[in-house]
Amino acid sequence: MNNNSFLLSAKGICIAAFLSFNTMYAQKTAEIPTISEKTLSSILEKNRTYYTQGKVADYIPELGKMDAKAIAFSVVEKNGRVLNVGDVHKKFTMQSISKIVALMIAVKENGEAGVFDKMGYFGTDQPFNHFSNLETTGKPLNPMMNAGAILTTSLISGEGEKPFLKILDMVRYITGNQTIEYNTSVYQSEKSTGHRNRGMFYLMKNNGLISGNEDQLDNYFKQCSIELTAEDLAKIGYFFANDCIRFDGDDRYKNAEMSRLILSQMLIAGMYEFSGEYARTVGLPSKSGVGGGITVSVPGKMGIGVFSPALDKHGNSAAGYHMILDLARQYDLSLF
Repeated sequence: MNNNSFLLSAKGICIAAFLSFNTMYAQKTAEIPTISEKTLSSILEKNRTYYTQGKVADYIPELGKMDAKAIAFSVVEKNGRVLNVGDVHKKFTMQSISKIVALMIAVKENGEAGVFDKMGYFGTDQPFNHFSNLETTGKPLNPMMNAGAILTTSLISGEGEKPFLKILDMVRYITGNQTIEYNTSVYQSEKSTGHRNRGMFYLMKNNGLISGNEDQLDNYFKQCSIELTAEDLAKIGYFFANDCIRFDGDDRYKNAEMSRLILSQMLIAGMYEFSGEYARTVGLPSKSGVGGGITVSVPGKMGIGVFSPALDKHGNSAAGYHMILDLARQYDLSLF
């Protein structure tokens, strides 16, 4: 092959690769076709029976009272349009989903370095309540596991329950739902049985990461007990998917960097030790809670909220995961 032929061939390959990349990028950035309630209902009904493969969390006694058959599916589209199917008025507690809101507030007050100097950005192959490397490096792996989340809440300024009230107010703002409260029965149940979390709190206090008293741990128990619906979760997912702009266009907290931080943590650790496999199958930043909810962010596009309290072995909603998976596949929502 002469030099001219070689250059023409190489140029052709480069052009083909460029066009292929542009085509793939265009597909991923293209507008998602309008989703109908009929589609959501169909996906919900297809996956309803997955609750039989899970178990309602009962290590917190009040959570064990949840109806395993309850199920809800919500989507907030780019234009703020809300779609709901299933038991959409059924309330449940946020549990670990509250961690992403607490992280936002802690970073706003302390800066990213002020938070992550005390913990890592790491994923994990361990359950949400694992001590991980607290006894070795002395620092939590990430703010999505319980240890890191307890530390995150302790970094929010204010005496007594003021840090919790900041989290509650932010949840109310993001969802546009001022009626949201915390469930006092669940809070008392978590507080009376939360000895493992208490152990993490005092280990971090011993390591010099926490300087306050158990009021800070109570704030964590309270934030986990905030009660909302699948629609509220979809609005939270939308908020972080769209640079911290609310579903109705309110942009007072607009912050692209904050959004990237929260979404990255959701992607690598939001589903605990299942996060890697979840990234492969669903491919979207998500955060689960043992109350049966999962919030999902489709960056720049939409928020998704699901609820079904029967959990799989990883502590994630069994039916909720499969609903998200089907929606992501049907509309090619994965980031990858």
